[in-house]
Amino acid sequence: MSDPLKLGLAGLGTVGISALQRLLAKENTLAVKAGRTIKVKAITARSRNKDRGVDLSQFQWFDDPVAMAKSPDIDVFVELIGGDSGPAEEAVRTALMAGKHVVTANKALLAKHGNELARLAEENNVSLNFEAAVAGGIPVIKSMRESLASNEISRVYGILNGTCNYILTKMEDEGLSFDACLSEAQRLGYAEADPTFDIEGYDTAHKLAILTSIAFGSEIEANSIFVEGITSITQTDISAADDLGFRIKLLGVAMKTDTGIEQRVHPTMVPKESAIAQISDVTNAVAIEGDAVGSITLSGPGAGGDATASAVIADIVDIARGLQIIPLGRATEALEPYERARMRAHEGGYYIRLRVTDKPGVFASIAKRMAEQAISLESIVQKKPRHKSDPKSAVSANRDMPQDLVLITYMTTEKAVRAAIEAIEKDGHIVAPPQVIRIERL
Repeated sequence: MSDPLKLGLAGLGTVGISALQRLLAKENTLAVKAGRTIKVKAITARSRNKDRGVDLSQFQWFDDPVAMAKSPDIDVFVELIGGDSGPAEEAVRTALMAGKHVVTANKALLAKHGNELARLAEENNVSLNFEAAVAGGIPVIKSMRESLASNEISRVYGILNGTCNYILTKMEDEGLSFDACLSEAQRLGYAEADPTFDIEGYDTAHKLAILTSIAFGSEIEANSIFVEGITSITQTDISAADDLGFRIKLLGVAMKTDTGIEQRVHPTMVPKESAIAQISDVTNAVAIEGDAVGSITLSGPGAGGDATASAVIADIVDIARGLQIIPLGRATEALEPYERARMRAHEGGYYIRLRVTDKPGVFASIAKRMAEQAISLESIVQKKPRHKSDPKSAVSANRDMPQDLVLITYMTTEKAVRAAIEAIEKDGHIVAPPQVIRIERL
């Protein structure tokens, strides 16, 4: 059997401790599967004396992750610190330049610096593995980069954030408001004390940027993603989706088009019978459309210590086996510059909810504004708010009985929809912020 593979583990949070415990508990099993022993030799974290339920005295302690990244006593630097800059970025760069393999779960770091870090790995002939950075325990990176290498991928989309999926599932199942479901998610540990990164869609966007690069052979470009979160979703939207045969999910969608790559993150109405609509609670799912395999969907736990640690250890085992894969699926010099697709008509149409004054002529005025933008309407439905538990859906006492007007459009563009709504607002008919949700007829 070969010499042991020596690890330096940076970060002892939920994922770091889970990875450490599993590496210790499964040492013999992993040695058989990898063909060599895998040993944690060094560790680093912000606090040395914190009780983490593991005896850390057997490992070399480093106060500075950068110093550990340069240590001749490790072969692999495992980065579980987090953050798109600071110690995580500096330590990963240092490790790669020192000829160390790197395993990371840091999607923010990859979304911001992935192109350069991949180049450093190639120049120093080492691995940069990041299965755990996207969709937790689901092997989506390996599937796209390796198993589907012969496929020309046309679209990849999915539920990439468990916090948002939990909230939307609970809103549908229990009829509770967004705020009530968010509070429950925080109580259960599914959402952070400051949940902004998750509920505003940024976490999903970082993961989507990584998937997009591997799917289409382009440079990672997170700054060109249209991002919209779920904070504006109300029970009126949930019930309207149900009436129309849809469920609302926060999707990350990337498509290859004739004019470039389209990347977007936003709430989406998906048909109830679709595979993606069946994904509930904190589960993640990624659908991949390729010219050889057609459409496949991978689903499973998208977060959590054990699930994420499982992906981290899988990357370590690959290195122990001597498997070295180009980080982004092709050499960085062969990556195509990212070109953002031009705006085009959205084939699925749009759901538009307007809270309007209940006065004669309002319907006709709204229909006229839609027609001015060449928007064809599939249906117009007047809905009375049904969920008093949702303050965003409640009728304002300061208005003369405003009503929710739900419009479903045929294929049209985002630009046309926004222009029509702007004109309607200027007409003075809307008494609350409008809601616009894309419909994906998957």
